[in-house]
Amino acid sequence: MHKKFCFIVFILLAVVTAPLFAATVDGVTLPDTVELNGTNLVLNGMGTRKATMFKVKVYVMGLYLTEKRDGAKAIMQSESPKRIVMRFVRDVGAKKIRDGWQTGFEKNSPDAAVLQGKIDQFNAAMDDMKKGDEIQLDFAAGQVDVVINGENKATIEGVDFQRALLSIWLGPHPPNKALKAGILGK
Repeated sequence: MHKKFCFIVFILLAVVTAPLFAATVDGVTLPDTVELNGTNLVLNGMGTRKATMFKVKVYVMGLYLTEKRDGAKAIMQSESPKRIVMRFVRDVGAKKIRDGWQTGFEKNSPDAAVLQGKIDQFNAAMDDMKKGDEIQLDFAAGQVDVVINGENKATIEGVDFQRALLSIWLGPHPPNKALKAGILGK
């Protein structure tokens, strides 16, 4: 009897606390916390990148920070570690991805022309993405590590590049406003 009771309590606790350890948006689940180079990061928020006038879902994105924040400018200026996770919910070709990044840099970063060499290095790391594939961008120690499906594809140096890259989603002209609001936890 005691074992059965303990088992039932365990199952109930697992069911009740499961939502506390992960978040789900548009069918994509991300953990509430991750570790980056020994630093614990918390999921600040999640949002969905929608494209075209038909609002086609492209990827679900999560932003991880050392602590929750809702100020875009403060997040971009902070040099503390960060992680962006993008899980694709449809197939997207590398050229389309590169074109999207380029447009995002040009619309949101006044330094885009000066940073073009670093932007080119970043774009060169992009692959065709299939539904379920993941891009992870780790911001730490003044650089961005580009990890695609678990494989480190590039490291781009510079706090200036970190800020320009973050501006794609947190700047004045994000791909869509709901995505920006989502990753800011609003």
